[in-house]
Amino acid sequence: MNLSNIPNIKHLDSKNFFVLAGPCAIEGEEMAFKIAERLLTITDKLNIPLVFKGSFKKANRSRIDSFTGIGDEKALKILEKVGREFQVPTVTDIHESSDAALAAEYVDILQIPAFLVRQTDLVIAAANTGKTVNLKKGQFMSPESMKHAVQKVLDSHNENVMVTDRGTMFGYQDMIVDFRGIPTMQQYATTVLDITHSLQQPNQMSGVTGGRPDLIETIAKAGIAVGVDGIFIETHHDPANAKSDGANMLHLDYFENLMKKLVAIRQVVVE
Repeated sequence: MNLSNIPNIKHLDSKNFFVLAGPCAIEGEEMAFKIAERLLTITDKLNIPLVFKGSFKKANRSRIDSFTGIGDEKALKILEKVGREFQVPTVTDIHESSDAALAAEYVDILQIPAFLVRQTDLVIAAANTGKTVNLKKGQFMSPESMKHAVQKVLDSHNENVMVTDRGTMFGYQDMIVDFRGIPTMQQYATTVLDITHSLQQPNQMSGVTGGRPDLIETIAKAGIAVGVDGIFIETHHDPANAKSDGANMLHLDYFENLMKKLVAIRQVVVE
């Protein structure tokens, strides 16, 4: 995939990895702008191409009383405003075929959640919008099987597709990253490593997903060392009070230091 096809993406000549970063869910305009402004300041300084991410709704919840969103169009309009005000591309995930055309009016990249990446109608609906499609690898799938998901997008006459590894289920309540999968999936499409979701501890008895944010730097360093094209990180200025996935998000205050370390590793890898 040629990243230059993504509107407003900057620093493509820097030889850096690119990053999809932002909160798990859009909780409101003020928080979205606060996070986006900080991310853009840091990535501009380090010449890292940035895509701002945020879910306009959370359909995959453990409990019926879990936060699902502030309203579909309200959240999408905030994403659109972030993209316009900061001149940065945006990405959000979709869950039903009818979401594709709606979300495509507001964002630049449509993301297919890992649990849904085998849903042919959903993948084709996203591809048919002409937007870039980010396919999350199912936790239950091998890296090799992702070539079929990629092919669905290509067969829909859309060459703007990338894949994202977000870990593989390890027992009932843990995830593990198999770094051998990165070069495998790079044969099919531009490949991203989702750092924070790879550290989830799902299916907790409380009905609230846990995580290991203490290992974010470890997984991120390893991903850059093996040559991943991009990384995906959920970040928030107050993870403890985030409405979704706070247990495995990176605190925004730590983002710049981590990016500096990853840029240093990248420079060694590409030499």
